[in-house]
Amino acid sequence: MANIFDYLYWRADVPFSAAPFNDVDNLILAELVYTDFCGIVSDDISAVPLAEVRDRFYQLHDRAEVEARTAYSYTARAPFLMDSMLEGARFRDLRLCAYEAVTDKDDSTQFAAVTFLLPDGAAYVAFRGTDGTVVGWKEDLILSYRSGTSGQLRAADYLARVAKLTSCPLRVGGHSKGGNLAVYAASMAAPAVQDRIERIWSNDGPGFREEVRGREGYQRIQPKCISVVPDTSVIGLLLECDCLCKVIKSTASGLVQHDGFTWECGPLAFLPGEQTRKGAYLEKAVDHWVARQDDATLRSMVDSLFTVFEATGEETFHSMGTKKIRTAELMMAAFRALPKEKQRELLAATGKLVTSTGATAKQLLTERENEKQVEN
Repeated sequence: MANIFDYLYWRADVPFSAAPFNDVDNLILAELVYTDFCGIVSDDISAVPLAEVRDRFYQLHDRAEVEARTAYSYTARAPFLMDSMLEGARFRDLRLCAYEAVTDKDDSTQFAAVTFLLPDGAAYVAFRGTDGTVVGWKEDLILSYRSGTSGQLRAADYLARVAKLTSCPLRVGGHSKGGNLAVYAASMAAPAVQDRIERIWSNDGPGFREEVRGREGYQRIQPKCISVVPDTSVIGLLLECDCLCKVIKSTASGLVQHDGFTWECGPLAFLPGEQTRKGAYLEKAVDHWVARQDDATLRSMVDSLFTVFEATGEETFHSMGTKKIRTAELMMAAFRALPKEKQRELLAATGKLVTSTGATAKQLLTERENEKQVEN
């Protein structure tokens, strides 16, 4: 049951000249962007060697504290990739530049990106996915009813800026929402920039509304797009993507498969998988629920839901979990303070999701029971 850390061990001294950049290399960089490079990598093209980035990071962050955070956040493991990457020739000469990170509650934006200058002469533009912040998850839900979110527009501007600062071939990618941002940014790029892009990866990232998929720029980049999803993916199958989809195996189950550190690797690639029946039904349930809500209802529901979350005064869901009683009391008070019609709307939408999920679960159980009867 090997993951990207094992892959780094196996491929340590295999340079890109011997084995070209692949899907697993992409995930390593899409996970590494979850690291906080603030105060280490500047926002311009000044490149910092990976070894220096690692050393400066641990001057600012205690290893034990970083390790402790992995208990409640899978993305907290990202900094430890640097140690493994520096042990071999494949990534040892990696350099980082153009780090940008913005969190804006008023604008419902959680955005971060960094550019990796690879030893093979190409640049990988990496967009960070959703972190544990309340504002980050709110932005994810906004994707269901609105195109051109603040994060998407920032991603498009970022890619355009990096393209002007460099002349090398480009690879673009991200995990979770970062994958959505990668595809969106590439779709909005000028044709000359799109021509420089070799590949775009969306690692279990949500798709797009129809108005985005119908644009000429989006259609133009589709042959270069790859969607990598675990076999019981839910996040990566939200909305439509139209990308070439690669289903891979994970050591986890259900929603936990969204954690890229659970994706199974061999020495050369991810281990291929097939979408499970459970994954197909989860996708069907969520799609059915979203289809039953109009944009105005979705917008109103998201606003009401996060009004309740934000009333706790906490910035992350983890911090809410450490104060369960206080959080529950504040959320209940915030819910009661909503206008009656907003309360009914939120309860009705939640009820529809539960009903839709229950119906698909019942269908799954019925099919399994029928299969058992046939086998007997």
